[in-house]
Amino acid sequence: MKRHMILGLSALLLSLIAVAPAAGDMAKTTTICRMDYTLKGWSAFYKSSRGSGTITCDNGQTARAKIAATGGGLTAGKSVIRDGHGTFSEVADIQELFGSYADATAAAGAGKSSEAQALTKGEVSLALAGKGTGVELGVSFGKFTITRR
Repeated sequence: MKRHMILGLSALLLSLIAVAPAAGDMAKTTTICRMDYTLKGWSAFYKSSRGSGTITCDNGQTARAKIAATGGGLTAGKSVIRDGHGTFSEVADIQELFGSYADATAAAGAGKSSEAQALTKGEVSLALAGKGTGVELGVSFGKFTITRR
């Protein structure tokens, strides 16, 4: 009788151990995050922009961010984005959003302007759209970096 009880408890324990990793995988979820930002920059073959933003995720995570964009190309101008919004692809955690993204921009505008960009860094992508003022004309390539502020 004791032998059957020990074997039964052993089998139960082994099955719980086998199921535990699968239960942990089910608990993993993804989140959708967005960023509201401002960005001010200039370009004359070399392009440089600096700004700040706030990242908010649907799982309750938030972070203040510092933004920097650098690059080069056939571009010239000066701009200020005051009402920028970005949407990230799904991630497991807000930490995945920080780092450098590949950036390709085509811009043409004078006075009031709008800007849209699609950026990527591996499996994470970011779509940006903003309104502001400035004069800018050209095509540029570079990197767009988001760090914690």
